Amino acid sequence: MVRFVTFGIVIDDIVLADGTTMHNVLGGGGPQTAWGMAAALGGGESIGIAALVGADCTGDLLSPLTCAGVDVSGLRYGAAATPRAWQRFDAAGTRTHEWQIPPLPGETVYQSALAALPDAYRTARYMHWGLHPENPTLSLAQQFMAEGITVSLETFRPPPAPLTPGALHELVTACSVFSPSWSEAAAMVGGDDSAFVVSAFRQAGCQLLVLRRGEAGAEVWDFRDGRIDGVRVPAVPTHVVDATGAGNAFAGAFLARLEDGIGEAAAHGAAAASFMLEQFGMPRSLPPPDEYGRRLAHARSRSLALPQIPYE
Repeated sequence: MVRFVTFGIVIDDIVLADGTTMHNVLGGGGPQTAWGMAAALGGGESIGIAALVGADCTGDLLSPLTCAGVDVSGLRYGAAATPRAWQRFDAAGTRTHEWQIPPLPGETVYQSALAALPDAYRTARYMHWGLHPENPTLSLAQQFMAEGITVSLETFRPPPAPLTPGALHELVTACSVFSPSWSEAAAMVGGDDSAFVVSAFRQAGCQLLVLRRGEAGAEVWDFRDGRIDGVRVPAVPTHVVDATGAGNAFAGAFLARLEDGIGEAAAHGAAAASFMLEQFGMPRSLPPPDEYGRRLAHARSRSLALPQIPYE
């Protein structure tokens, strides 16, 4: 039974600073999130992915998902090619994203993907996708929330200007879990003081706020039922090749383990993200259980409860 669904696929062509090029690399938030879920659960049997794709979305391209056991029957094949992007890296490791084949508008993509969902996906209780905060696709999220589904949303970039209180409220109340990077969150509320940022999201009606901080790990804040519970989890040390997708893997693992509490879910997020950092593109298989367990233990043992008073 599929309990978790992620949305969207992008094919990446990666160009390194020395001109080395890797074509046809599976990318996009959907696969990276699904892989993080599978890593946290030890397999992908309860995970499905939905997306509009073309004939270029081959079995070999999808192998990181199918090898992890993720169900791909939610992919809808059409005449158009799969969204495709250049990912160009400079000598400092900075990545520039450039669309070659852009996706359709968000509402079109998600409505079409939803219409094509197989019956096995329609009992899913957890759904995750990414959006642009200044032009969000919230109608589906609101629909799923009304049906009792746990919706997790993450942002792909900061807005060009702070969001109005009304826009911020609409955004964070359309989901159960909201997962921006620190810079994205600060840009949304127009400030970079931690207490100010966290308080702004709480006052806007956010339920669970996951602030991804890159090398500094992540903060999770639980505001459900009047709580103000926070936990900080460190990044798990590893050899970083490319940070692309690490936030997606964190979000997926966090959602997959949310029923175990925010501390445990965050530790799984950190463990899953550490594997996504170790290569360009996605890991070709799930982590060895012993190594995953070691990294999970590292994150658990170094997680810290955050004080409430500065955020009230």
